[in-house]
Amino acid sequence: MQFKHPEILWALVLLLIPILIHLFQLRRFKKTPFTNVAMLQKVVSESRKSNTLKKWLLLLTRLLLFGALVVAFAQPFSAKRTALQQKETVVYLDDSFSMQAKSNGLSLMEKSIQDLIKNIDPESTFSLFTNERTYKNVTIKDIQNNLLSLPYSHKQLSLEEIQLKAGTLFSNTDNTSKDLVFISDFQTRMGTLTNDLDSIINTYYVPVRPKEAQNVAIDSVYLENSTTGQSKLTVLLSGELNDENLPISLYDGEILIAKSSADFKANGTAEVEFSIPSNKELNGHLRIVDNSLRYDNQFFFNINKKEKIKVLAISDSDSGYLERLFTQDEFIYNKYLLNQLDYSVLDQQNVVILDNLKAIPNSLQKVLRTFKEDGGTLIIIPSIESDLTSYNQFLSGFFATQFVENLSVNKKITTISFQHPLYKNVFEKEVYNFQYPNVKQFFKIQSRAPKILSLEGNETFLSGTDGFYFFSTSLEIQNSNFKNSPLIVPTFYNMAAFSLKAADAYHTLGRTNTIDIPISLGNDNILNVSKEGYEFIPLQQTFPNKVRLTFGDTPTVDGIFSINNEGEPFKNISFNYPRNESKLSYLDIDTIENKNTQDSITSLFEFLEAERSITAYWKWFIILALLLALVEVIIQKFVT
Repeated sequence: MQFKHPEILWALVLLLIPILIHLFQLRRFKKTPFTNVAMLQKVVSESRKSNTLKKWLLLLTRLLLFGALVVAFAQPFSAKRTALQQKETVVYLDDSFSMQAKSNGLSLMEKSIQDLIKNIDPESTFSLFTNERTYKNVTIKDIQNNLLSLPYSHKQLSLEEIQLKAGTLFSNTDNTSKDLVFISDFQTRMGTLTNDLDSIINTYYVPVRPKEAQNVAIDSVYLENSTTGQSKLTVLLSGELNDENLPISLYDGEILIAKSSADFKANGTAEVEFSIPSNKELNGHLRIVDNSLRYDNQFFFNINKKEKIKVLAISDSDSGYLERLFTQDEFIYNKYLLNQLDYSVLDQQNVVILDNLKAIPNSLQKVLRTFKEDGGTLIIIPSIESDLTSYNQFLSGFFATQFVENLSVNKKITTISFQHPLYKNVFEKEVYNFQYPNVKQFFKIQSRAPKILSLEGNETFLSGTDGFYFFSTSLEIQNSNFKNSPLIVPTFYNMAAFSLKAADAYHTLGRTNTIDIPISLGNDNILNVSKEGYEFIPLQQTFPNKVRLTFGDTPTVDGIFSINNEGEPFKNISFNYPRNESKLSYLDIDTIENKNTQDSITSLFEFLEAERSITAYWKWFIILALLLALVEVIIQKFVT
């Protein structure tokens, strides 16, 4: 038992006063009776014994009564050690998309928020954080409206990140009771449950989950272009529907243009194909109806007008292979002899190819370096009779590249770097059984650039990356049959295509996405991105003939956005939420050691209330004092 005001217990010392008075009253002079009053002495003796007993009873009763009053004013109580400490509570509320799953007509997050509002003491101070928001040292009244309007987030903190963030919200004092509450559906992607938190932090897990873990999602789309009037759009879905077909609709903006149904396989996947017009701009919006998670029931993509890539060849070759590679439907190709080149046109190109030049003049070297620094792509194809001094003077500034010597050795191209960006999506599998091209003469090269194609003996044939590529030999037909090899098409096409990072049909929120906009802006002009009142300015880098946009933390919502120049729409770009939460797979909470798990938020706060409760006894001592007062009255009246 403990006392709120233990200093009042010193009043018990005053109980000695009535005891001393009573003992003083018991002292009497001894009297000697005469013979004629012997009978009266016997009567008086019996009366005196009864009176002494009554006095002892009254003394005891009054002492207990006074003691009960003193103890009552000292306010005795009993409680656990933590109940007397200052309380610190931190709540993690999962607001990820998986919390859209429903239970009894409400989403898991809506139900959790309502339970928090009902069960948290309106006057108590606590901290609450979600995957994106933090509320520190607030009351439930302060954030009630924020919680009721809390949007779902595509971000999901791991359990380790949650623990680290929670640690920053607790104070550094050791004499407080610290409680951390996890409210989540605990998906498997959150990681492993651990006990790495500070031992003085009491951790409570409240798993909230739907009755049925079933969800259907639109995962991705891809487009197969065709030379005919129609292209094929394939939609990939995942989920389980118990052998039912799921309707899926395709919209161009808000106009329904096609409808089909998804037939799911035994592995829980489905493919749906739509035919769409080729080479037509489309603001695609796919929709399904699923009663579980809502965020993955729609998917945005867009098909923009394809921008032609500007390719300029500075060539001393009579061959027309470059004209055949860079066709007019996708490229704007121009060819100049070195002595006829107007350097001012280089700024407007995306790709510059030096083909079969014997030397690179100093004036051209300076212009080409500026061109590369401004985001252009350079492709170097030397001549067999190249001036090594001229070439090395220029190439040394790129990957420390040097042409060492000219070797007249007949070798085949035997190694393809299948993981290089140029070939990453060209081959269905790594192949080794096709006829490799050969060269008769080549330059031995020293360079830090990654090899793309290699000759026998691991000698370089083609190296480079990130907008700078160089061959080790001339591609003239008398020296190499590479022009007749199937490899030449994807090699040159991808080197040119990568010069302009065109927007994909769609992008995923939360990832770094980079696209190039082929537009020339003034010094003070910027591009902005908008959608239905939501507007932001992405990170952008301006080059003479393009603007490179980088998307990271923005936007934060899905949809089709317009890229605007001075208020006028120029191009569209689509974003979708990541589909990480679509698979409803949950952690087994029972695997964590020394866990403290509660079935619901209500039961958790009932448990915490019981842990923090204080049992007061002063009322019982007041009742005891009243009973003792009654006993005194009874003794006074009935004891003679």
